[in-house]
Amino acid sequence: MAVPPPGTATIDLNSDLGESFGRWTLGDDDAVLEVVTSANVACGFHAGDPTVLRRTCERAAERGVVVGAQVGYRDLAGFGRRFVDVEPTDLTNDVLYQIGALEAFARVAGTRVAYVKPHGALYNAIVAHEAQAAAVVAAVRLWDPSLPVLGLPGSRFLDLAGRAGLRTVAEAFADRAYTPAGTLVPRREPGAVLHDAGEIARRCVRMATAGEVEAVDGSVVAVDVGSVCVHGDTPGAVAIARAVREALAAAGVGIAPFARPATG
Repeated sequence: MAVPPPGTATIDLNSDLGESFGRWTLGDDDAVLEVVTSANVACGFHAGDPTVLRRTCERAAERGVVVGAQVGYRDLAGFGRRFVDVEPTDLTNDVLYQIGALEAFARVAGTRVAYVKPHGALYNAIVAHEAQAAAVVAAVRLWDPSLPVLGLPGSRFLDLAGRAGLRTVAEAFADRAYTPAGTLVPRREPGAVLHDAGEIARRCVRMATAGEVEAVDGSVVAVDVGSVCVHGDTPGAVAIARAVREALAAAGVGIAPFARPATG
């Protein structure tokens, strides 16, 4: 994967992948992997099965895309988008279990898990939920304290992770609407997910170059952006991802992973 020259502003593009299960296919992972620089691969708790996880890791490794563990609640039926009031010790062990499972398939594919990103309801919960945020941080530190973590700017998760010595990477969302407080509009509300590729691309350029995004009420919210997420299960995900990448390149923003591609 080409790396922009020194001094060039760069940003990572990530996507949630490996979320198919059995006979059910979700998204076009192969096409998205041609565009993004980091793949948040499901670990089997909220989505993905062993065959899907192995195939996704192999495809990512073939394309030089960095693999990250997309950890979530044990909630296949709800796709990990329902809050689970799990005890912190159990959550730590659940996260360790998921990283370990994905690491096995990553190593077989000739790569390694290079970062951790929580998924869905867990991602949103640890914006403010102190105990669960600390539990996820504990799991990453136990597994490998050199692994970066990806999360929402201003979250308790990133704050605690930074205090614990982990490298933190702030994330913005290409296809999600923002509240005036800088959090994501809940998916159950109208307009929470954006679909116009041109509009999304323009928003991403503004986030990457100006560090700001327009909230649903028209106010301007400051965003710290180290990586931009394009959801792989959003309708038109491939076209959106391509539009975002092309617009960033046209604006002079380099595209590169925030974590080094790891080898087995």
